[in-house]
Amino acid sequence: MKAVVQRVTNASVTVDGEVISEIGKGYLVLLGVGKEDDEQTCERIVKKLIGLRIFEDSEGKTNLSLGQVDGSLLIVSQFTLYADTKKGRRPSYVEALNPEEAKKLYEIFNEKLREKNLTIGLISHLAEMKNRIACKIIVTQASETSGSTVKIVK
Repeated sequence: MKAVVQRVTNASVTVDGEVISEIGKGYLVLLGVGKEDDEQTCERIVKKLIGLRIFEDSEGKTNLSLGQVDGSLLIVSQFTLYADTKKGRRPSYVEALNPEEAKKLYEIFNEKLREKNLTIGLISHLAEMKNRIACKIIVTQASETSGSTVKIVK
């Protein structure tokens, strides 16, 4: 499982000109599901996601988690996170889980977030995304690694 997390002041998803999901302050999460993922993978990524401390406290330090700022999540299914471009110029998605099974894990992932009483928006089809990034922090979390990669762009 791979997640790309953007801290946003607001985010929305539009299909055919109609907003179908939107959040205020929180995380816009692009979520890819791989062949090796299972329910335990969902649990690990959810735990990491809700524990991330990338919101600023009163001193301007990134020290607060999503729950501490009453934030929401917009979860977007994104199999392209598994694109492999090592060979040739056309991406291969062989490591992504097939759509039917990926949808099941996507739903389990979102249910685990709901169990934590978090407000979430869900998108699992082609849509246009708009977001206002609160700061240029992007966190990537892959289930096969023990940690996250945090990129702060100044």
